[in-house]
Amino acid sequence: MHDSPQSASSSGVETQLVYAHGLAALVTLLISICFGFLAALEMLVPDAAGDSPWFTWGRLRYDHTQGIMLGWLGNAFFAFLYHAVPVLTGRRVTSPKLGQWIFGIWNFLVVMPGWILVLAGHSQPLEWAEFPLVVDAFVVLALLLGAAQFLPPFFSRGLEDLYVSSWYIIGGLVFTLLAYPMGNFVPELVPGARGAAFSGLWIHDAVGLFVTPLALAMIYFVIPAATRKPIFSHFLSMLGFWLLFFLYPLNGTHHYVFSVIPMSAQIGAITASTLLGVDVILVVANLMLSLRGTGWFPRDPALRFVGTATVFYLIVSIQGSAQAQMSVNRSVHFSDWVVGHSHMAMLGFASFAALGGLVHAWQRIPWARYHAGMVNVGYWLLLAGVVTMVADLTIAGLVEASSWKSASPWIESVRAAKPYWLVRVLTFLPIGAGFLIVTIGLFAGNPGEGLREIQHAIGLEPVAEIAPRFAEEVR
Repeated sequence: MHDSPQSASSSGVETQLVYAHGLAALVTLLISICFGFLAALEMLVPDAAGDSPWFTWGRLRYDHTQGIMLGWLGNAFFAFLYHAVPVLTGRRVTSPKLGQWIFGIWNFLVVMPGWILVLAGHSQPLEWAEFPLVVDAFVVLALLLGAAQFLPPFFSRGLEDLYVSSWYIIGGLVFTLLAYPMGNFVPELVPGARGAAFSGLWIHDAVGLFVTPLALAMIYFVIPAATRKPIFSHFLSMLGFWLLFFLYPLNGTHHYVFSVIPMSAQIGAITASTLLGVDVILVVANLMLSLRGTGWFPRDPALRFVGTATVFYLIVSIQGSAQAQMSVNRSVHFSDWVVGHSHMAMLGFASFAALGGLVHAWQRIPWARYHAGMVNVGYWLLLAGVVTMVADLTIAGLVEASSWKSASPWIESVRAAKPYWLVRVLTFLPIGAGFLIVTIGLFAGNPGEGLREIQHAIGLEPVAEIAPRFAEEVR
């Protein structure tokens, strides 16, 4: 076995595409959080944009949410897939040239024009589907090309002994292809409450069938790859996988509790949401037991990010299951509690998992620069900022709910929430600084520094715990 940088860049990994999508992910992330900061600021200063329609609150929010999901997380997932798929299968992705097309379509025909069109006033009034239809067409094209790029290596390898990360990758790519058109095209064609029901399904499918499977693929990949220990239970990992894909498509209607949508659909969604909480407990227990022995805050930065993401996943999922119950929903729906919940999902669970997967892949690019100290500082700033923001918005939601239940004039709840909105604006400082410092940490330092750290920590041999047959063949 040769512990050289060349051997460490696992056979078949297209490092240029890992690097390109990683760079795009970080750039779009920094732009997206600036949109979010401006939108939060306008909650305090509604006239901050003056007479310019380009920077009104609604357009900024649309660009913030779509930028986080498609720009930041989408690119981070692509970067991870270019590293993970060859490692998991021992096969190259379909085509580097196809990868260049996917990169160009995703960033220059989806994210950038989507942002510009929304700021210019062209959008869809649909949650998590705000980019206009012409952009949606290119999203579907990129997803089709992504399936052609990443799925064939799994099928050519054989499905009989796939590791759980492989299953989550396959499930995420296939189900997103089915769910995205449903949530972005169907509501435009189906009027009224029926269209809203389809939109509600997509609100959760965007998180549950796109973001969650690929984030969990990262977590399940990084833990054994960084520790050289197998996960605690493959049975629990597969049970969690099948329960996720069975239950998540059913629970989107819990966004419309007490609406005109048939009560049977609402009760079904509430039941699925409750059972999904049980599934998450099983998944998190398996992941936490797999992390035993690494400490509360593992030394490896990627492992620390995914470990923290696992904790966020547990909290946000239990919160979501509770929030779906009618007694809770009656109070907190439409309040800042929901905003805190969504930020814990996308900035807590998903973004920490994405940073873990991206840092893990980045360290293994032989020529990439890497500065561990800056990545560590960024982690602590992000943890402090996200925890403070989520706690602040959750308390704000409870304050608003209390005001509404007291039958006070609605404007009183606005006045009561303003101090909490100020805290939310201020949390941009640690969150923005954290993301910026992590970004700098991936472009500072010496070339190959990440790989040298891995060599000294766990060695550069193929990790049998995630690709046993491939590792055996390399040996």
